[in-house]
Amino acid sequence: MASAGWCFLAGMIVAYGVANLLQSVAAARTTVHHSFDPGLLLRLACQRTYLLGLGCQVLGFVLAFLARRDLPLFLVQAAVAAGLGVTALLGVLLLNWRLPVTEVVLLVLLLVGITALVLAARPAHSRPLGPTAVVALVATLGLIGALGFFAVRLHGAPGSVALGALAGLAFSAAAVSARPLASAESFTACVRNPLFYLLIAHSIVGQLLLGLAMQRGSTTAAVAAMDAAGALPAAVVGLLLLGDRIWPGREWLAGVGFLLTLATVIGLTRYAEPQHQRAASAARHPSRVPV
Repeated sequence: MASAGWCFLAGMIVAYGVANLLQSVAAARTTVHHSFDPGLLLRLACQRTYLLGLGCQVLGFVLAFLARRDLPLFLVQAAVAAGLGVTALLGVLLLNWRLPVTEVVLLVLLLVGITALVLAARPAHSRPLGPTAVVALVATLGLIGALGFFAVRLHGAPGSVALGALAGLAFSAAAVSARPLASAESFTACVRNPLFYLLIAHSIVGQLLLGLAMQRGSTTAAVAAMDAAGALPAAVVGLLLLGDRIWPGREWLAGVGFLLTLATVIGLTRYAEPQHQRAASAARHPSRVPV
């Protein structure tokens, strides 16, 4: 079963990479929202591109859920960031994105960090979460919603990073809820668990925040902020409460890999340029774009 977890992990990376690209294109075509309005999801849902991207994200979500049955959260959540590489590659090939050299270097370092985590992660089933942790997840949902109400007023790169980070926290909480659920004996047992509904609620809030973030500038910055904010909390909770494991003697490799991954995604939030704005500028001034 552990070998299946690695296959699920690889499929998740590709699915999330395609989803990021399609959803960013759809978000760029939608009027920018300056309020925490769930109606944005309905407007985005009117676009085929967004629905296809949402389908890829659901596929990635399912594959991530299956991967979490055996693989530790610090690996699965960090591997989500590897989808950025898929997004960037497809953007260059299909949408004529022009990635700065700094961004390319950071994406390569991100791949190195993920590789180190893969070598350090030891497959194991999750321990269950107690009532106190469930209450904490409910409180986290309310806090993220409250912060999103204010963060949505930010414009440009700061808004993209702030909303992306909040989306990451929401998806991180969803991941924490999913890890014990993945080991449920049956679907009925899964549905009866309050973590199932917290998983859905956090995922919906994260999806709304990500859509708002992508409207404000760089897709890479929004997704990188999401991955950076979501990786650390899930990793800590997984190691302390859920029984995540590292192969003996490879703790240093896990530490280096995680820090490198976190540093590169934070760097991407700083150095990534707004691809949609560059594309729009190129359309208005084609003579200014080098061949």
